[in-house]
Amino acid sequence: MAALDGLRILDMTQYEAGTSCTQALAWLGADVVKVEAPDIGDPGRGVGRYSTEDYSAYFCAWNANKRSLALNLRSRKGRGILLEMAPKFDVFVENYGPGVIERLNIGYDVLKAANPGIVYVRIKGFGASGPWSGYRCMDMVAQAAAGAFSVTGEADGPPMMPGSTIGDSGTGVQAAMAILAAYIQKQRTGAGQEVELSMQEAAAYYVRTRTYLGSGWDKRPAPRTGNAGGVPPVNIYPCKPFGANDYIYLMPVNEGHWDALCAAIERGDLLLDPRFADVGSRIENGDALYEEIRNWTGQRTKYEAMEAIAGAGVPCSACLDTVEMHHDPHLTERGFVYEMDLPVHGRVPMLGFAPRLSESTVEMERAPRLGEHTHEVLAAELEMSERQIAALQEQGVIGDPLRFT
Repeated sequence: MAALDGLRILDMTQYEAGTSCTQALAWLGADVVKVEAPDIGDPGRGVGRYSTEDYSAYFCAWNANKRSLALNLRSRKGRGILLEMAPKFDVFVENYGPGVIERLNIGYDVLKAANPGIVYVRIKGFGASGPWSGYRCMDMVAQAAAGAFSVTGEADGPPMMPGSTIGDSGTGVQAAMAILAAYIQKQRTGAGQEVELSMQEAAAYYVRTRTYLGSGWDKRPAPRTGNAGGVPPVNIYPCKPFGANDYIYLMPVNEGHWDALCAAIERGDLLLDPRFADVGSRIENGDALYEEIRNWTGQRTKYEAMEAIAGAGVPCSACLDTVEMHHDPHLTERGFVYEMDLPVHGRVPMLGFAPRLSESTVEMERAPRLGEHTHEVLAAELEMSERQIAALQEQGVIGDPLRFT
């Protein structure tokens, strides 16, 4: 069975911070019903679109294994349907902007009245309290506020935007963990609870190492170091044919790694060179050491360099680009890359989910079209007839599941 078989989630999320949370739980077997506005749905459906209104690659990346219910919560009947469904679900998740849930009048107190055992999850940019709680937030705003920009970039340059979206998806994973904790507690006590996350605070979790290793508590800001993220020769090194991502990242952190590196690149003479005799010497002569290693990597592809160095037991990786990730032989052999047939996009590779449970299997399913499961959900959850559902559609309470097919 799937690990979370039986866990039921009403998913009122958008973009990434909330959708990543509910997708992670869906990939572990939870039944996730995504509640969306009938007109445009999750705004993430249109991010980067090029041939469709509702089914962007971005949306597909964060909404696999869910069902979509297109419901107009601004209507009295639509809100009533949501409250009628609430007792049939264990969890409600939302990450709308400040004040939206309050205007719709579906806060924790309202859903708790409908379902006292519900786990009600709120993801906000700066939390639900505090001087900044009314500010809008997106991923990189949260990362800027969490210190991630301040430790990213070249030493003599300005703060730089990180490439990964940990402000959103990193918050989502923490929210999923909190949901599981609250759900386990509910099994013991029978009581639900409200769970609140600040994206700023969640993103700060991923900056902890740089914060405490690089700054000595709160005495000085952690510095930016570019790619030289440690004692030389920690750095990136160019490889042939010298394209935009033809680099390896090399991270030897102890004397054993240093010895193995010199052996791997067949430069035992470096072990005898007084310029590199110890950590202090390698720091003092870091530029010279970089050139020695760069001369070696420049004669090899990044994969050849990685195989030689990593194969010798030294932490090292080729810098894979986003296309290579989808076709990497290692990830493919491990089953992390799925070939999927998607509406609009056709057959494409999709990246999977890292956790692997020996006694739980959940097949990856494509993200839903807007309102695709509206009739199915209303018939199953509220025992509505086709006539009742058709009437709701005519009244604009629910969306048309055939609109985008």
